[in-house]
Amino acid sequence: MPKTKTRTFHTHVDLPEDTRDQMVDLLNQQLADMFDLYSQTKQAHWNIKGMDFIQLHEFFDDLAEKVLPYVDEIAERATAIGGLATGTARMAASNSTLPEFPNGPYDGKSMVEALVEAYGHVANSLRAAIDTAEEAGDADTTDLFTQISGDMDKHLWFLEAHIQV
Repeated sequence: MPKTKTRTFHTHVDLPEDTRDQMVDLLNQQLADMFDLYSQTKQAHWNIKGMDFIQLHEFFDDLAEKVLPYVDEIAERATAIGGLATGTARMAASNSTLPEFPNGPYDGKSMVEALVEAYGHVANSLRAAIDTAEEAGDADTTDLFTQISGDMDKHLWFLEAHIQV
């Protein structure tokens, strides 16, 4: 988890300071991974080649459009509890736990497999984050991660269905 300068700003949110610090770190880790996931999805969208081009090009763009709002929601939660959201592209890249996106081949099967790995990583990470937030007593962060987690599982299912037989 990235170590950030936590709880930079005064807030009337009644979570204990140590809980806010822990949650800001957790939120920023999820922010880094989600922003990286968005960029990896766009990378696949821009570079897909082959017979399934148009179907996957449009599918990947649709996925990216669904992921981007999560970036904003996670960042806003970090700031709402008095923290600083560390969400530039450089910050996300340096803190992401996702495997690096492959530099080719860009055929449909390879791109779907790469995204399955990335989406699976984020989905599993979110489930762990739900547990951490719940144990810390932050119901709102738990709820945010739970809402996103269900959507991520659905996105993962759509991706996996392309390569399952």
